[in-house]
Formats: sequence, structure tokens, C-alpha cells
Amino acid sequence: MTEPSSSRSGTLASRLAVLVDEYGATGNVSALRQQVADVVRDATPDALVAAAEPHRDEPEVIAPIYEAVVEAQPDNARALVILANAWWLQGRGPQAVGALATRAIAADPGNRGAWHLWALSESDPRGRVRRWQQVSERFPEDSLAVAAVADNAASVAGAEHDYEMLDFAIAAYERLLERATDPAQRGAVSTALAALRGWRF
Repeated sequence: MTEPSSSRSGTLASRLAVLVDEYGATGNVSALRQQVADVVRDATPDALVAAAEPHRDEPEVIAPIYEAVVEAQPDNARALVILANAWWLQGRGPQAVGALATRAIAADPGNRGAWHLWALSESDPRGRVRRWQQVSERFPEDSLAVAAVADNAASVAGAEHDYEMLDFAIAAYERLLERATDPAQRGAVSTALAALRGWRF
């Protein structure tokens, strides 16, 4: 008799929960990856996604699960983004993360998370400013992208004593101030603007 899919999913989730508890007690990453690989080997991508949901904030758990999902569904943009984020948190490096983000963008150009990871994974500081600017232009209401433009431009300006980049950062912060409604957020942006306007190299 075939076991119902809901039962299999529950069993998978339970087995995964036990492994996570063991990992929390031992901290043995290698053992966790091997055990997770054994658990996910014969599971369907949908079952893996459902079982992994409670562990979305645990990259050591999510990475091997979504590696299996992406292998089965190479054009699944959401899975690519989740895996890229897990790899970023694991410190896998910008090249690997950027490659996954680029694949996710190709699969779904409207996936904002993919664009964020694409921008974040740029190693060159000036290139990262340009990428975040592209994201902010593609998604005009994305205040997080505008904030990233401002922060990264300010960082380049400070490191390289670049007044042009400083002006670029100030303009981005001014855009943030225009759209900010929360008093605490407005205060933080105003403070940042005041500091930047006072910079002298």
C-alpha cells in the first residue's frame, strides 16, 4: 500500500527537525550535510520545500535542501534565490551567489530578490553602486534599493575621497527622505544627510 503524500511530507519534516536538533547540540556541519543529503535523496521538490519552511533562517539546513530542489528544477527562480541567499549567509562568495542570482533573473526578470542578490554579490564597490542603481530604476518603489545606492555610494566616497560619488549618495538619501513616512526613519535619514553634507576631504 502506498503511503499518502501528506504522511510522507510529515515524516520528512519530522526527520529534518530531528537532524536540526542534533546539529544544534553538536554543531557538526559535515554530519548535518550528509544526513540531510540522505533525507532528501528520494523526496520530491515540493515535499522538500514544505519540510524546509520552518528552517528558512538556518542556512546550513536550507542550502543542501535547496541544492536538491534547484538540481531538480533548474529554472525555479524562487528556489534559486533562496539557495543564493543561503550561500551568501554561509560565506560561499560573491561569484557563486552572483551566478545563482543571474540564473534566477533569467528565469524570472520580475523577481526582486534575485536582483537584490545580483547587486549585493558585485565585489567592486563602484560596480555595486551601479548595480543597486539599476535595481532602483527597475523597481522605482524599492526603498531598500535606494538605501543601498546611498550607503554604497557614501562608502566609495569616503574610501576614495570622491566628491562626485558623495553628491550621488546625498541625492539618493534625499530621495529616501522624500518618501519616508515613519518619524524614526526620517530622523535617521536626516542625520545621515547632515553628516554627508558636512564631509570635507
